[in-house]
Amino acid sequence: MADLHITKVAVGCTDADVLRARLLSRADGNETFITTRYRPTRHAELIGGSLYWIIKHQLVARSRILGFEEQEGRWLIRLAADLVPVRVRPKRAHQGWRYLKAADVPVDLDGAADDVAVLPPRLMGELAALGLL
Repeated sequence: MADLHITKVAVGCTDADVLRARLLSRADGNETFITTRYRPTRHAELIGGSLYWIIKHQLVARSRILGFEEQEGRWLIRLAADLVPVRVRPKRAHQGWRYLKAADVPVDLDGAADDVAVLPPRLMGELAALGLL
């Protein structure tokens, strides 16, 4: 895994399932994308890292960053189409990009050995909001 990642608010998404559907609607094979006006300054270091998604003031999932492309004055951030759920962690909403070092990323839930991995995303979010996860 890369040493540098970014966080982004999943604007308009009420939960990870809505975000997953949005990303899959843009997918072409195993790749999807988001657009932005401004490319992150440290973009070269982010390739191979992940974009961690914030929903309702919590980090809930991540998408692996495949690359950056400029198209018609905007930037495409190419992402892996699969959305990886992570152990929910509080994170304030923000504008723009916030970098996240590898030591600060939440643990992936895929293949987790505990019972938390089988909880529905909405329930995980509610338990995390209560400080129980």
